[in-house]
Amino acid sequence: KMNLPKGPDSLCFDKDVFMKDDFDVDQFVSECRKQVQLEEMREDLELYYKLLKTAMVELINKDYADFVNLSTNLVGMDKALNQLSVPLGQLREEVMSLRSCVSEVIQAIDNQLSKQDDLQKKKVCVLRLIQVVRSVEKIEKILHSQNSKESSSLEISSPLLAGQILERIATEFNQLQFHAVQSKGMPLLDKVRPRIAGITSMLQQSLEGLLIEGLQTSNVDMVRHCLRTYATIDKTRDAEALVGQVLVKPYMDQVIVEELVKSNPNGLQLMYSRLLEFVPHHCRLLREVTGGAVSSDKADIVPGYDFLVNSVWPEIIRGIEDRMAFLFNPGNPDIFYERYSVSMDFVRRFERQCSSQASVKRLRVHPSYTSFHNKWNLPVYFQLRYKEIAGSLENAINDGLVAAPAGSAYHLQVSDVLWSCLVRCWSDKVYLSPLAHRFWKLTLQLYSRYAKFLNEVLTKIPPPEVTKEPTRPLPSSASSTSSRTSLDEAGSESGSPTSLSTKQLVYIAADIQKLQEQIPEMSEMVRQRLEAIGFKNFAIVEDALADSKACLSGSVPTLNTRMTQHLTERCCRFLKSASEVPRLYRRTNKDLPVRASAYMDNALRPLHQLLTDSTGLVTPSTAQEWLRVTLSDCTQRYYETISEVLSSVRKMEESLKRLKQARKGAATTTTAAANGGPTDDSKIRLQLALDVEYLGEQIQKMGLQPGDISMFSTLMDLVQEARELAEQNQ
Repeated sequence: KMNLPKGPDSLCFDKDVFMKDDFDVDQFVSECRKQVQLEEMREDLELYYKLLKTAMVELINKDYADFVNLSTNLVGMDKALNQLSVPLGQLREEVMSLRSCVSEVIQAIDNQLSKQDDLQKKKVCVLRLIQVVRSVEKIEKILHSQNSKESSSLEISSPLLAGQILERIATEFNQLQFHAVQSKGMPLLDKVRPRIAGITSMLQQSLEGLLIEGLQTSNVDMVRHCLRTYATIDKTRDAEALVGQVLVKPYMDQVIVEELVKSNPNGLQLMYSRLLEFVPHHCRLLREVTGGAVSSDKADIVPGYDFLVNSVWPEIIRGIEDRMAFLFNPGNPDIFYERYSVSMDFVRRFERQCSSQASVKRLRVHPSYTSFHNKWNLPVYFQLRYKEIAGSLENAINDGLVAAPAGSAYHLQVSDVLWSCLVRCWSDKVYLSPLAHRFWKLTLQLYSRYAKFLNEVLTKIPPPEVTKEPTRPLPSSASSTSSRTSLDEAGSESGSPTSLSTKQLVYIAADIQKLQEQIPEMSEMVRQRLEAIGFKNFAIVEDALADSKACLSGSVPTLNTRMTQHLTERCCRFLKSASEVPRLYRRTNKDLPVRASAYMDNALRPLHQLLTDSTGLVTPSTAQEWLRVTLSDCTQRYYETISEVLSSVRKMEESLKRLKQARKGAATTTTAAANGGPTDDSKIRLQLALDVEYLGEQIQKMGLQPGDISMFSTLMDLVQEARELAEQNQ
């Protein structure tokens, strides 16, 4: 291995990296870039390149003498090579001759070994055929010794043989089968085959008869010998099939009857109970012999059998599928649920009768087990439930913002229906564990659909009002409103049949808050169901429900905006009446104002009503925020109105002063001025000041501070200036 020259310690790379078999330029550059800039890396590479060139020159100089003497050392080499060619050629011929002789000997040995191997195989075949003939003769001898008539023919009917004799025959028959399979294709085997077929037929008939007799007489030893014989000849499945046909099927034909199930409301449950009784009542002997019972003697059991899985279960399912096909009809989801639940409970109880976990596993992979589960059309059942649950929510959405029924935890019918749908997805009479993933998806869809509905309702722009706003302040008797109990009050409040009322908006906010509070309850409901089926990743469930909660919260900003806009419009239609204050005092000779105008109570009535409607429904902070934003917007508009009024009053006052000076001694323009009392302009300014001060008092009564309302301090400064001016002119 060549050693590279050592470079400075300041290099950004290790020199040995260039000698690695898997050296990659791209990876080298990528690693260096993590430490230094490309410019610095280039400088280090150039420095090391110079070191390599220097080292190469030194290496050449070191061996230069040997390089120069190379041609001198090769003088006379061609003559030496020519002298060696002749003896080397002779040696080659001798080696080739020897190799040929060895090959001939090896070939002769291989031929002899091949013949010997062939003879050995033929010998083995002959021995197997001899063993086949001996086994046949031995079995026939045993049969002859048990037959009352001495005959070499097995065509006549033979009586049932004792269990011990059958075991001897089975052991010999097993060897016979083994040697016969190994001797397949031999002519002698074809001659013996009819005798083998006769032995097989006789053995099977004897085994079947012996097993049936043992089961009928409850003879444990007879059944044990018989099953052991079946296992010896590798026919355990034949024994299980025989038990299914002879012992299980007649019982199932009596129990699985459509008329008996339909004639009784609990007919299906009774049928399954009778089916479960078959195992303890009729399979006790088989389970004891094969080790499926607690009392089985482990030293004397016959392994390899599972009669519950391979005999009892297939006959049960075959009978149900053939004679009870109506069970699987999903047309009525309630009936389907009941039948499915009862059937799955039967399956679980049957599994508990199995002798071991291994038996349960064999049962669950059995074709009839899979077939039985596939018969239940769960996707169709879910579609029916989906239409039922989602349809009820859609109907409630189509009804709009209708009030919830009395006693409901919600205030809107659509919210009450939503929660009912969510609970129904996981209720005992609807939820099925194989459909957990679909009901979970439906749960999230219900939340999403409800949130979308709220968003549509809150963002829908109502048509413009047809009626004009009142141009005069309403009398207090006409402006009072009674508390409304119906959610169809939007038209009376806003003049538009499609706009939302204050109470509707409050109810929406309250229901959103309630649904968010019940997210943990929904989470626990889902958790219990998913834990029952072994689901562990609950973090993903919590995240999804958190997204649904956020989806509900997504409507809150729009709701707040809609609420404040609605209240602002209702309040400002009365606050605009401040522009009518000058008309009430000019040339009317009214007394000096001592209380706020009637329009102020009318303007603040929607806000007081909001506090009443929202108490106990939404958090106080939510209601206070609605009031704060609404009052800030109203104050802004009210300030603009009062500014215009005071500006108009000032202009009118200045105009009258100029007119008075022009007339020089003419009568004053106002009666109050002529009598030396307060002028009409002073009354107007004082009235506006009283209105704004009253507004500040009402803000405090609502639980807010005037300083929390934007523009209120500016508005207060404006009317205070007007009040001072009015007092100066009195």
